[in-house]
This record gives sequence, structure tokens and C-alpha cells, in this order.
Amino acid sequence: MGGGSWVLRINVLGPVQAVHDGTPVRLGPKLVELLSVLLVDPGATVSTARTIDLLWGDEAPTGARTTLRSHVSHLRRALPGAALVTVGAGYRLDVSPDALDAYRFERWCVEGRRLVAAGEPDLTERGVSMLADALALWRGPAFADVADRPWVLPRIAQLDAARRAARRGHAEALSTLGRHAEAVALLSGIVVDDPYDEGVRRLLALALYAERRVDEAAEVCREGLVLLRERGLDAPELAELQRDVLHRRVPSPRQPADHRKPVRPCLLPPDPPQFVGRSAELDQARRLLGAATVLVSGPAGVGKTQFTTRLAHAVRADFPDGQLYVNMRGFDPTGVPMTAAQALATFLDALGVAPERMPATVDAQAGLYRELLADRRVLVVLDNVREAEQMRPLLPGAPGCAAVVVSRNQMPGLVVAEGARPLRLDVLDRSESRELIVRRVGAARLAAEPAAVERIVEACGRLPLALAIVAARAATHPQFSLHALAGELHGLDAFAGTDADADVRAIFSCSYRNLEPAAARLFRLLAAHPGPDLTTAAAAGLAGAEPDQVRPALRELAAAHLVVEHTPGRYALHDLLRAYADELGRDDPDRSAATRRMVDHYLHSALAADALLWPHRDPLAAPPLADGVTPEVLADREAALAWFAAEHAVLLAASDRAVQAGLDGHVWRLAWAVTNFFARRAHWADWVRVGLAGIAAAAREGDRAAEAEAHRIVGGAYVRLREFDQARAHYARAMALFGTAGDLVGEGFTRRSLGWLCEQQGDVAGALRHDQRALELFRRAGHERGEANTLNSVGWCHALLGDHEQAILHCRQSLALLERLGDPVGMAGAWDSLGYAYRHHDHQQAISCYRRALTLYRQFGDRLNEGLTLRHLGETEQAAGDLDAARRSWREALDILTEVEHPDAERVRVLLDSSPP
Repeated sequence: MGGGSWVLRINVLGPVQAVHDGTPVRLGPKLVELLSVLLVDPGATVSTARTIDLLWGDEAPTGARTTLRSHVSHLRRALPGAALVTVGAGYRLDVSPDALDAYRFERWCVEGRRLVAAGEPDLTERGVSMLADALALWRGPAFADVADRPWVLPRIAQLDAARRAARRGHAEALSTLGRHAEAVALLSGIVVDDPYDEGVRRLLALALYAERRVDEAAEVCREGLVLLRERGLDAPELAELQRDVLHRRVPSPRQPADHRKPVRPCLLPPDPPQFVGRSAELDQARRLLGAATVLVSGPAGVGKTQFTTRLAHAVRADFPDGQLYVNMRGFDPTGVPMTAAQALATFLDALGVAPERMPATVDAQAGLYRELLADRRVLVVLDNVREAEQMRPLLPGAPGCAAVVVSRNQMPGLVVAEGARPLRLDVLDRSESRELIVRRVGAARLAAEPAAVERIVEACGRLPLALAIVAARAATHPQFSLHALAGELHGLDAFAGTDADADVRAIFSCSYRNLEPAAARLFRLLAAHPGPDLTTAAAAGLAGAEPDQVRPALRELAAAHLVVEHTPGRYALHDLLRAYADELGRDDPDRSAATRRMVDHYLHSALAADALLWPHRDPLAAPPLADGVTPEVLADREAALAWFAAEHAVLLAASDRAVQAGLDGHVWRLAWAVTNFFARRAHWADWVRVGLAGIAAAAREGDRAAEAEAHRIVGGAYVRLREFDQARAHYARAMALFGTAGDLVGEGFTRRSLGWLCEQQGDVAGALRHDQRALELFRRAGHERGEANTLNSVGWCHALLGDHEQAILHCRQSLALLERLGDPVGMAGAWDSLGYAYRHHDHQQAISCYRRALTLYRQFGDRLNEGLTLRHLGETEQAAGDLDAARRSWREALDILTEVEHPDAERVRVLLDSSPP
């Protein structure tokens, strides 16, 4: 591959795209078309005349050859690392085959099919994984930008055929392994794309049958037979399969997949493409991994994370059941380290644990985590750990697993108590340091100025981070001599007093001094952000500018290695760079205002997201937006959930930063805004943390109403944690504060919360008393939404106590009021309560109510309550004597409850097994 050592990827499985060092290259439409011409037959030379014909046809402009040369020149400049070679009277794109996603796709498909065909379970698993990786390369239709050009159609057809074969082979292999649910999901998509493929329909029907979804399997066959007959085609095999399915006599049906089988996660960061050296340390680390825990330590900036990432990728085959990674943020100078509970929640989520199964305590979470890793081979990487206590619950404990702990500290306690094997990383040797620069700047440039290279290596103290920054500056400015760049590196100060051999402050200074003013200002202000990362919109809030105005500054900072775009649109700072930015901006008069803008951004974004999750919640008055702040724009409920999930750690850190900045009004409002998300995702400890901060902030501000609401918020978290005494104490304080303020609505919601607490403790009579008192308060206050939902709570309590007449009366009143208010969430709950009240004496009424509830739950995507209502519907249908209908409801319920890993799934499975068709 010519043109230097840049990392280049070219993608055609979707819109045509060139990606340079992880960043998409901006190409105009004509350059995309020219690149596509050269990629239809990779490595082939395309003549000038042929290129002109393909680009313009009969509409070739006057001077087309000159125009083409100009396009070629622009494309050469846009694609560093690719050699756009002139060959005679034509052009050839000379890139490594692995740089092309289409080549990798075809190669992985061949290898994946070979492994599957071997017939060995382990090889089949690897083949399935390889086929999945190959299919994941597709981002849309191949050559999407030029898919209407005749010259690309044969290549598109070839790739589409390979994709169809890969999808089918992937699904067949999944079924072979007994992973029928995954096969069903994949085959369902293929049938939608090609409804006339009889073979795919047979595979889907068999997978559905193996999952005990018999009616759906028969329907797949029936639909296929109708479509094929419309085309005048017979399908005797499909007709025979339909008969066998309907009579439950499919030969040798495979057992349904184990829905509780843990997934095989890979949370590793990408393998660093420009990693150099460390071969001896890598060999040593691989040997030490047999001791289960390896401690990688060394000074800041020495490359511990890159080394560990390379190591983890090198040993992936030794840990086929998954690789877990988390950044514990133990050395973030201005942020908050990740707790063991937060990391455990991340790992359990990656291992497929649904929120409903998430234990409340750290000890219980650690126990479930180790149970899931038992008898498996999983690698656990714990990066940036500050102290042993921060990560001890995360050590796997299972003999087949291993852990790599990364820290600046030596942590002797981990070595003594846990038997960890230490591995210290030092700075690079001179040869490795030169190689690091070569990888980024090219060998020819170094060969021309060897003395300057030695000066740079010496001045950087052979610290990888410092070397990378200087190399980035050299690569970004090819017109600068290395001698001149070396001359900038004089007068280095001590490296934060911890490493006399390396001083990165001056290296950072060299990059910082050459920034454009807007980028330099943004870099200084980034220290006001608590981390761990931020979006473009959040950066715009810091700067008090529009996002479009900030993007160029972020790109400039990324190009200078002063920030890292670790995922598209999210930027992070290395610990030392954040500290350096903090030094620079400490006396900046805009620092305080930037902090206010940053907290404003997260508060208003969180309020907007919460309104999408809970549209009928009473709105909260927010402080006015500071000038220049742009909250996130979220389209729907799914986007709101995704935003909360992405910003989870940032929101916690923003709450802490708001406390430090004295923004107490923001603190308690932020706690209010994030509570609903924390409740949905079972983040009980975080719920308590922000709630307690909200109580303290409201008290400092002297806002008794806000303090009362914050107590009620914390009480809810303690109920979920089943710490009932704590919950009752906070509810009591909330009641006292609301009572003093004469806030009837606040008292009403707190009474309803107390009713929920009593119900959770098994005191239904006590729950009814609190709900009845809440109803009185809401009526006195004229708060119709509170009245409507509390009527349902009162009805539910009556139903639990066996007073079905009163239950129906109150739930009907609730339903009428909720319908008038247009609250479908509340209406679904009321219909479900009515179903429960009717089921003991009027089965048909109960069935009708449950079905109304199901319709609403499905409309707003509440899968958990849909599954629970289906279970109750099935029980009512069984009581009414309609066993076939009951079994249909239970099968649907089982699918959903298994998907969310709810404990009721097993009860539904027992119902199905005890009532054979």
C-alpha cells in the first residue's frame, strides 16, 4: 500500500465512504462517483477514456480530461494512505484489500461458512460469530450513492447475492446450535425482503416450531403457499411442512434455545492500529494471564490503555465466551470515579441481565456476576483503577476467566490479597519511539532529518502520549521541518512532580499554542465539563455557541490529539489533558458562566427527555436557559431513553459539578428529571445518590416544596431497594414539609407513595387507607390527574382485598377521568385493574378489559406490562373454558417475559406444560 502509513478504510456496503484514522473523509458527489469507479474492480486500472465515459457518458464537458485530472488531484489529497496511481493513460487505486469492507465481508463469509461446515460445535460457534461480523459491515444498500449507475449494477448484484447467502447460512447455523430465537429474528427479516423464497420460509417455520410458536410457524407456511400459488407455483414441501406443524409431528424438532444463556459480549475498545513495540511485555502478559489477574501499572501517558487493548484483542480466541471492559475513571482530576456498583450494572447489562433481575445491593450484584461467569471463559479488563476497593467486586473469580487491571498505582494490596501478578510499563525504548513517529509521519521524512528525530525523542522523554502529540503536529503540518518542531520543545517543566523523565505539559503547550482562537478557547473551557465525555451540543453549551460553530473547533482539537472522538459525536479528554486545560482556564473570567451553561444544557435536555418518557407528569418550572445554550433535540421516547443511557455517567457528574458551583436549584431539578429513567433501568443506587444531593441542595436554597419533593423521590428509591424504614422516614419528612407549605397535591402524591410502600410490605389495608386519603387531597386541590390515578390505586387495593364491587366502581371512575384527560398510560393500568376485578365472577368482562389494556400497552411499547397482562388474560381464558385461547396468550406472554427475563416466565412455562393441547 502506498502513500505513507495512515489508517484508511473504504466502505461500499452502504453509502460510499472513506474513513481516515476513524474519521469520515468529506467527499463531494463527483469524488464519490470517481472513487466508486475505481472500486468496482479493486486493483484494476481504469483508462482515462473509460473513466470519463462512466462519469459523464454523452454529457462529458468540454475539457473533460482536465476536469478529471482535477478530480483525481482532489481525491489524492482527500485519501491519505491511499496511492491513487497513474498507470499509462489510466488510474488505479492501490490500497490494501483489507481496507475495503466488501473484501473483508467476502473473506469472512468464506471463512465463516468453512468453520460452520466443519460440524464441530466450537467451530460452528466461531463461524456464526464470523458471519455475524461480516453482516454487521453492511450499513445500507451497496454503493448506495451510485446504485442507479449501470456500470455498478453487476457488482451490486454480486454483493447482494453474497449477503443473502450469508444471512441464510447464519440463520441455519444458529438453528444448528439451538439458538432458535436469534434465528427467528434473522429469518423474519429475510422473509420480509424476499417473501417468495420457499427455502427461507421452511427454515423460519422450523425455527418457530422449535421455539413452540406453532401457530406462527403454520402461518408462515400458509402465507408462503398463498403467495407462490398467486404466481402459479406449487410448493409441495412447504405444504407438507404446514401439515406436520399443524399436527405437531415435525420430525426431530430441536429443543428451544436456552433463553437464559448469557450472551457473549465484547466491550473492548477498537484494537489500536498504530500501536508499536512492547513485544516482550505482551509475551509476559500472556504468560501471566494464567494466574487469573494481571496488574498493568505505570506512569500517566505511558500507553497502559493501548497496551492492554492490544493484549485483550490478541488473546480474544482464548476467551471465547466474551470480553468485558470498563473505564473506572480513577484518575479523572475533575470528575467522579466510577463505582463498583456502576461498573457491575454495566457488566450485568452486557451479559443480558434485564433491569427487573438487577439485584439491589453491590454484594448481590457481584454474586450474580460471578454466577454468570462460572464455567465460562471471559476476559475482564478494568481500566484506570485508582484503588483495589474500587474494583474488587469486579474480579471474576471463576477459574476459566482472567482479569487485567490497569492503574497508575502499584496497588500492593491487590498483589498480596488477590494474588495479582504485577506488570509495570515504562517509557518506550529509542527504537520503539522512532517507530511510533514513523507510523504517523512516514519513514522518508524521518530519514531526511535523523538528528531532529533524536531531539524529539529525547525531549518527549520517550513517553508515548507526548510522542503521539508531536507526531500529530508534524503530520498535520507537512511543510514544517522536524528540526523546527524539535526546537519548540525546549524548557520542559517537571511532569506534574511524578515522573522526572517525561514532561507533557510543554508538549501540550506546543499543540495548544497553534490552535485557532475558537479551538483554544473551547479547550480551556472543557475543564469545566466533568466528563467522562461530551457531545457536540454539550461542547456548544460550554462555549455559548451554536453546534455548527463548535464542530470545526472540536475537529481541530481531535486532529491535534487534544481530544479523542472515541465514538461518533462523543469526545473525551485524557486525564492529563483535562488537568492541563484546567490550568489554562483557571483564571478565565468565562469559566463560571461556562459551568452554568453546561449544567443548563444537561438540565434542560434531561427535562425534555423525561417529558417524552412521562408526558403526563406534572411539569417542573426550570430556570431560564443561559444565552448560547442548545439543549438536545429528541424525536421520541426511544430517542429519550437512548439519550439518558448515553449520558448516565455524565448526568451524575454534572450533578456533582452543580453542587460544587453552588447551583442548588439545578441540583434538585436534575434529580427530579433523571428519577424516571433510573427507575426504569433499575439504577437504584444512583437514584438515591442524586436524590440525597437534591434534598441537601433544596435545603440550602430554602425551597421547602423542592425539599419535600426530593424526600419523596428518595423514598421511592428506598422502596425499590426494599429498605422500608428509610423509605418511610423520607416520606414522613416529605409529608411534614408539604403539610407546612399547605401543598395538597404534594401531600396527595406522598400519601399515594405511602400506599405503594404498604402494599410492598403486604399491608393492603394500610395501602387502601393511604390511597383513600390521597384521593381526598387530590379532590380538594382539584388535581384531576392525581385523582384519576389514585382512583385506580384505591380500586386495585379493593380488588386485592376481595371487594370486587368497590374495585370495579373505583376503576371505572378512574378510567372515565383518564380517558377525558387523554392519559393512555394511566388508562392501560385501569383496564388491567378492571380485568383483575372482573376475573373472579365475569370472565368475558375480564377478558375484554385485559384486551383493552393490551392494546394500550402495545401502543406505547410497554413490553413488561404487556407480558404480565397476557399471563392474566390466559388464566382468565382458561377459567372461561377456552384452553386454546389461553395457550395462545401464554405463548405470547412467555416470549415477552423470557425476553425481559422476568421471574413470571417460569410460571407461564408451567402453565403451558400443565395444560397440553
